[in-house]
Amino acid sequence: MTLADADDRVLAARAQAGEQAAYAMLMQRHRDAMWRLARGHVGDADQALDITQDAFIAAFAAIGRYDASRPFRAWMARITINKCRDWARRRAVRRFFTLAKPLDEATHVADLSASPEEALASADAVARINAAIAALPANLKEVLLLRTIEVMSQADTAHLLGISEKAVETRLYRARSKLSEMLRDGSGERV
Repeated sequence: MTLADADDRVLAARAQAGEQAAYAMLMQRHRDAMWRLARGHVGDADQALDITQDAFIAAFAAIGRYDASRPFRAWMARITINKCRDWARRRAVRRFFTLAKPLDEATHVADLSASPEEALASADAVARINAAIAALPANLKEVLLLRTIEVMSQADTAHLLGISEKAVETRLYRARSKLSEMLRDGSGERV
């Protein structure tokens, strides 16, 4: 059996035994899905790539703790979501310290990010949707991304996030409603 034919659990076991080619195959299989998850979470393709790389580095370092009774993809998704949360916390701290500078120093710090109105005006439909998804509260965004973008089952999503299946259903409904409202109103502002 070649590596390409092996399922994730076999590859993970081989990676735990130190076979780097098996881990490379796992990364090849799941990197696009983890990038989409990160991009949906942070709303920026370049940042999502960095987060995805960090997630796979962390997974490789922790491969010995992977539980083969659970899907590898769900394990990777949990790591990726945690990396997205770390990114958001670091960004908030950086923003705080940038804004905390004395006023005369702050004139040299340019905010190169476009305002939400400018971003929506210049973006096409896909960019508008990505911005709106990124603006959702984390609890709604995670459920929306896992259920609709990554097509995880309600049970797997509930298990991954540590919530009930009913909570997944409710959060998905709220996320879709909020997203529809944001896109209809043309607002990408935080809700």
